[in-house]
Amino acid sequence: MLFTKASEYALLSMICIAGKNESMDVDSISSELGISRSFLAKILQNLARAKLLNSFKGAKGGFVLARNADEITLSEIIKSAERRKATVFDCTAEGIDACPNGRTLCRVNLMFGELQEKVDEYMDTITLADIIGKERK
Repeated sequence: MLFTKASEYALLSMICIAGKNESMDVDSISSELGISRSFLAKILQNLARAKLLNSFKGAKGGFVLARNADEITLSEIIKSAERRKATVFDCTAEGIDACPNGRTLCRVNLMFGELQEKVDEYMDTITLADIIGKERK
């Protein structure tokens, strides 16, 4: 699975923000989670651009969820953090005609394609609320 620290930090940040009744600034989140402030700021801005977070400037500024936790999917969070869809397998060939093995039907790509569908379906059904609920158990 091609998840990076950005995905992990995005999830942790979303959980942290969802657990508060007021906006949280980058410094507070960074301190609470032990994450680099500059890296976290970029991640939070990506989440805000994706309309998963609302950001507010000023003395009482910070970030809050843009929607209810049960309306935000794991898939949306990962895609926003990575700035691309999460993939199980990245083929280096650009199209079937460019397969380095000269195959017009790549068995590896077909197998991972089926797995990708299952992963996509799973990630689309898991919400931030589900993740928070599992964390509390």
